Amino acid sequence: MDRLEAMSVIIAVTETGSISAASRRLKSPVATVSRKVAELESRLKAQLFQRTSRRMTLTDAGRSYIDACKRIIEQVDDAEREVSGEYRIPKGGLAVTAPWGLGHTHLVPSAIEFLQAYPEISLRLMLTDRVVNTTEEDIDIAIRVGALPDSGMIATRIGSIRIVVCGSPSYLEARGRPGQLADLADHDCVTIDDRVAPSVWRFVRGSRAKVAPIKSRLCVNTSEAAVLAAIAGAGLTRVMSYKMDAAKQAGTLAIVLDDFEPEPLPVHIVYSPRKPVPMKLRAFLNWMTPRLKTRLALD
Repeated sequence: MDRLEAMSVIIAVTETGSISAASRRLKSPVATVSRKVAELESRLKAQLFQRTSRRMTLTDAGRSYIDACKRIIEQVDDAEREVSGEYRIPKGGLAVTAPWGLGHTHLVPSAIEFLQAYPEISLRLMLTDRVVNTTEEDIDIAIRVGALPDSGMIATRIGSIRIVVCGSPSYLEARGRPGQLADLADHDCVTIDDRVAPSVWRFVRGSRAKVAPIKSRLCVNTSEAAVLAAIAGAGLTRVMSYKMDAAKQAGTLAIVLDDFEPEPLPVHIVYSPRKPVPMKLRAFLNWMTPRLKTRLALD
């Protein structure tokens, strides 16, 4: 039995919580992962996991063993990085995730410049609006929008994003600019939902919450489509500020009701703590943090 491979398998099972999730992370058949766990338990003559229909949790013996395994694997990984030069020069691969729109608007342009500055580093960008499990999907760095849950991750705030109501100048000239939330009931609205067109927009600022009835004339399932419809004069829409910023700069959309905006959403760069920090990770953080701060501030 390959001991390091077996250790990697049980670490994956521990961190993902199940054989099937570990198999996806390891890109290995479920039967293979299950067999390796069983073989290791047989060799150790100890039960490492308590098995339920939903999740596998460590036994007392498993907890002490997994801590040792993690230290060993980290030492091996550190040794390999040291030999390959990752701790001496910025080189190697990095995986980064970000929300789809934020990634397209801000991350990709800066990432291209980063690759030109660091020719020995490669990037894998996962742009998606779902919250990616960085451990399960082998992600080094995540850009998160919104409040962060408590975790052992290191987080650096790089800015904030407004949630704005906007419309085209031609539409506002024809229908008038709303001055109060109650005015939204007299306007056509472009709403965003996958199933049913919403009938209200909720505005929350601090402890104050208000609900404004709206008339949804067009409902789409992406904010990008909502922005295009608003530019074309279909009505008012409500989106994150960075998604309409280019249109605002071009004069094709204008923000209204800004006095009623909710508190801006914080944006953070998040990553797992490492000692020492690989040079490629340090280079990315040092390059990307000030540039994303600048781009978000311009929004």
